[in-house]
Formats: sequence, structure tokens, C-alpha cells
Amino acid sequence: GASNSEGTGKVSLLKKVPALKDGDFTLAECTAILLYLSRKYNTPDHWYPSDIQKRAKVDEYLSWHHANIRANAPKTMWIKVLIPLFTGQPLPSEKLQEVMEGLSTSLKQFEERFLQDKAFIIGSEISLADLVAIVELMQPVGVGCDVFEDRPRLMEWRRRVEDAVGKELFFQAHEMILNIKELSNIQIDPQLKEHLAPVLMKMLK
Repeated sequence: GASNSEGTGKVSLLKKVPALKDGDFTLAECTAILLYLSRKYNTPDHWYPSDIQKRAKVDEYLSWHHANIRANAPKTMWIKVLIPLFTGQPLPSEKLQEVMEGLSTSLKQFEERFLQDKAFIIGSEISLADLVAIVELMQPVGVGCDVFEDRPRLMEWRRRVEDAVGKELFFQAHEMILNIKELSNIQIDPQLKEHLAPVLMKMLK
């Protein structure tokens, strides 16, 4: 009842989902959660290597990811699906263009700086870095912006990640993202639309 909703509020202080609750311990950042789970459950070493230099490489990617891929990729979803859904009007195409250009720059850096000619971000084995990257890059795909198109190196990497994770698991994980287009069919409470529209428009300024 009441205590439950209060609990959720506390867990997701910054209204950031996902949140992890393990007994009395709570975490609200996606990357932190992955790291915690990999330590707690002693997942295979390659996910977050004990080798200090390899681990530093994963950390390096994760902090870069936050300011680059994370800053751009999810916006495609907002622009193509969520904002038109709430505001009732399509967004000017130059807005999408702008976001796609930002994303494109990030992807170029991703290929040149992190992937290079390696199988995975930190070398020959998959790590959390690859997982975090792929999850974010599937978001634009879900709304019809195929970031892998015309990027053979990126496409090959995606295939390797799919194979390493297992195709079934890969698609389960992304099912929700890939089905996001269907959100457009949802009927949204007009009052909610009214409140949200100005907020969302501001987000894109």
C-alpha cells in the first residue's frame, strides 16, 4: 500500500529508472547497477576484468559513453515518438537532423577511438562496455533511425555482441525498445498532454 509507493520514491530519488534494490541497499544508475551485479554474482571476469588495465579501459568507455552516446541516442526516441505523441504535432525535421548529426559524431568517435580493429571495445572479449553501448544504440533503431546502416564496422561489432550475449537474450532485452513505435497507438489523457507538452518542447531547446 502506501509504504510501497513511498519506497519506490526513495529508490528512484532522481526519478531515474532503473533502480536496483538488494535488501536495504539501493542503486539508481544503470552502469553502477551492472557493475554491482557483476561483482555480487561473480560473473565471468571478461564482463568487468580484474586486470587493472583492462578494467580501466571499461571505466574509460563508460565515462565517455555517458557524455556522448547517452547524450544523443535516446533523443531520437523522444523526437520521433514521444514528443509528437504528447504534443500532438510532428517535430521539425531539422531537429531530428541536429540530433542525428550529434549522434553521428559520437559514433565516428566510438569506432575510431574505442572499437578500432578490435572485436569488442576492450579487446577480444565482450565486456560491460559493449553491453552499455549496444543497449543505447538500439534505441534509435527502435524508432527507425538505423545507426548501423552504412557503418560496416559497427554492424560487425553488433553481430559479435549479439552472438556473445545470445540472440534470444539480445532480442528479449531489446523487445521493449524495438516495440516503442507501437507507443504511437496509445491514447493519452488530454490533460496529461497539456501539462507535458511545454515541458517536452523545452527539453529540445
